[in-house]
Amino acid sequence: MKHRTSRSYLALLLIAGICGLFLMLMAAHPSTVLDAATRGLSIWWDVLFPSLLPFFIISEALLGFGIVHFIGMLLDPVMRPMFRIPGIGGFVVAMGYASGYPVGAKLTTQLRTQNLITREEGERLVAFTTSSDPIFLIGAVAVSFFGDARLALTLALAHYGSGLVVGIIMRFYAPHAPLTPLDEPSPADGSGKVQKASIFRRAFRAMHEARKQDGRPLGTLLKEAIDSSLKLMIVVGGLVVFFSVVMDLLAVIGVMQFWEHLFQLLLKTFHLSPNLAPAFTGGLFEVTLGAKSAGAAVTAGTHAQVVAAAWVLSWAGLSVHAQIASIMNQSDLRYMPFLLARLIHSVGAAVAAYWLYPFLMRLEPQLPAWLPFLGDSAAWMSPWETAWSSTRVGLVLAALFFILMCLLSFFIETVRLNRK
Repeated sequence: MKHRTSRSYLALLLIAGICGLFLMLMAAHPSTVLDAATRGLSIWWDVLFPSLLPFFIISEALLGFGIVHFIGMLLDPVMRPMFRIPGIGGFVVAMGYASGYPVGAKLTTQLRTQNLITREEGERLVAFTTSSDPIFLIGAVAVSFFGDARLALTLALAHYGSGLVVGIIMRFYAPHAPLTPLDEPSPADGSGKVQKASIFRRAFRAMHEARKQDGRPLGTLLKEAIDSSLKLMIVVGGLVVFFSVVMDLLAVIGVMQFWEHLFQLLLKTFHLSPNLAPAFTGGLFEVTLGAKSAGAAVTAGTHAQVVAAAWVLSWAGLSVHAQIASIMNQSDLRYMPFLLARLIHSVGAAVAAYWLYPFLMRLEPQLPAWLPFLGDSAAWMSPWETAWSSTRVGLVLAALFFILMCLLSFFIETVRLNRK
């Protein structure tokens, strides 16, 4: 007991010492702090706020209306055997992949606080639904930072494909933990036989029951959705500004240069260009800075640049980690499984990009015309245009994912009922 108390005191003293050090650095370099805070606030207001707020509000409303429960019942035959997650997690997968971090963590935390999933299921779910949104991957990274929209396909396949592989790997996490019980369909008549269409009736019934249990009028539901979404956006903005200031202060005292030197030595060990060190150093803390540095390291070669960008996008940066941790702290979800998944995801995406790039670039694929960022000028859009593009593309991708998963779920359910 004394041992634990002494360790807690030491941890408290360490945190206090670090905070005191940063306060002195802020007092010694006020102009650096002001510039970094202004830059972080600009990123939040121009990029994150208009892109994420619509998804936060929409997801809150869908939960209140019971549509998430409808989707969960339909996707259960796919999600449970593949990821060991109830079907309701399929909604989180679709929205998380379509809208980017930290939407997946927010939705997972909501499901956990409502006891719709267990703690271990929530940790599995948030581990592989934390990803970049397509708007940032295509518009900012491929078009703006690299100047080549064709690279978006390589980055997307490496990033999202390795994320799904992480989800399959995480199904073996906590193998003995209990799962959320599955509501078995009740017979439609007294014969004891279950009709083939019962999954759709169960889905509508689940949506109806969830809406009745929620009970909030439409006005109240939207008001509370906007209120909670704005509060979360303020937390996200504060963390973005904080990490922007911390990174600049670390650069002032030479810590960032030290990390960059370490990455140069590590890259030389793997026979990679040391010019990629700024990308890994910046990406360790902040995803935008790391991806931009990867695009600027032209002397390293496009192949190596794409590998570095894939690592940065999948690691997501400590700034995003802090956002996810702050959201998960609203429930009993733990951070360490998420950290392990980020390590696996980042390495897997880098390896996938390494093998995919030569093959896909030989094919010279063209992106579909409905994707927004196909011209250089499209990468610099106003916040409202960014919000519209993010919402439009994100909802289209989420709908496509939902349709494909429903078709697969219907096929599995039909086979299962026929066997009975």
